[in-house]
Amino acid sequence: MEDIQYKKFYRKADKHLNGKIKTEHGKRNNHKMKPYFVLQYLLKNSDENHTKSAYDIMGYLEENGIVAERRSVYRDIEEINKANLIIQEDYTVDEAEEILAEDEYDEEKLIVYDKSKKGFYVKQRHFDMNDIRLLAECIYSSKFIAEGQAKRLVDVVCDFVSEHQAEKIRHNAFLTDRVKTNNKGVLNNIATINEAMSTKIDGLPHTPEKISFKYLKYSIDDINNQVERRKGARYTVSPFQLLINDGNYYLLAFDDEKGEMRTYRVDRMKDVRYTNIPREGEEVFKDIDLKSYTQRVFSMYGGEEKRITLKFITPLLDAVVDRFGTKDIHYSKSDERHFTVTAKVEISNQFFGWLLGFGKKVQIVSPPEVREEFAVYLDKIREMY
Repeated sequence: MEDIQYKKFYRKADKHLNGKIKTEHGKRNNHKMKPYFVLQYLLKNSDENHTKSAYDIMGYLEENGIVAERRSVYRDIEEINKANLIIQEDYTVDEAEEILAEDEYDEEKLIVYDKSKKGFYVKQRHFDMNDIRLLAECIYSSKFIAEGQAKRLVDVVCDFVSEHQAEKIRHNAFLTDRVKTNNKGVLNNIATINEAMSTKIDGLPHTPEKISFKYLKYSIDDINNQVERRKGARYTVSPFQLLINDGNYYLLAFDDEKGEMRTYRVDRMKDVRYTNIPREGEEVFKDIDLKSYTQRVFSMYGGEEKRITLKFITPLLDAVVDRFGTKDIHYSKSDERHFTVTAKVEISNQFFGWLLGFGKKVQIVSPPEVREEFAVYLDKIREMY
């Protein structure tokens, strides 16, 4: 948290000084702020592959109205390293000074000097480039975040690496094309839903309450703009859980009218509002096994549950495990080219459609009535052609 606050301060201070504070050579205005600007500059412009010399730092300071000598830059870096050891590593002042006096303790320094590249760089960061790349990729892959918001959020996380690294992360992450929502209110929707479900707000007790919203759908008349369902009539539900599946954000909520739990795409919700009405459906939610519920809902199953055995070709094992998992599921080797899986499945057209995607690479082994039902399903499709 402290690191984030410091970074915000550096950015604000840098923005404030650029073009606003002018000093003449020889004056020492703003020198008390100089270490902050040295660290800000190195955080943004240095990493293990890109170093900055004392003269680079001096040039940056002068651009911002601060005249400095080379030796004073060295002292600033030493003070920054000392403060970091005291604040982050919990050393005393004497211990920090002793560590900095020994060259072999570079591993504990925030800023180090690379003799081969003849420059300084920030060695210790709370996140390395791979951490930030993963976070950026998660943001870009989230279908519920609008493109503009995704770019802004990636800019936020990229503040934790150098600009050179950030540029590479942004370039690599944009290489994959993804379908994203055009609903710019998703993040506000999520915030409102979370507060409505909270038992405390700003430290004060809060009774979880219902929310109301308009729900959107696509129209063939204008495929680029969603329209309101029910001619704009508002939905009122009791929110219980936010879920993520396949890059989409869903709300699991109790529908008072139907008396059951339902899921709603958060990126298709519009104008989410508090109602100040206590939510209902607590007992129904408590009886739900979230894992099996989400597997059933997101797989679009919804028929009679039966225990079946399927036979797949061996290369499909990963895909089958991704679908069924391993808990309470029985896998066995059928022969050198096939394996079987036995699991409880809700038999429906959606389930048959999933099987159909594998063509001749899968076969229903048992029970016989499910085999017959699948054959009827195939005949109905064949009749269309």
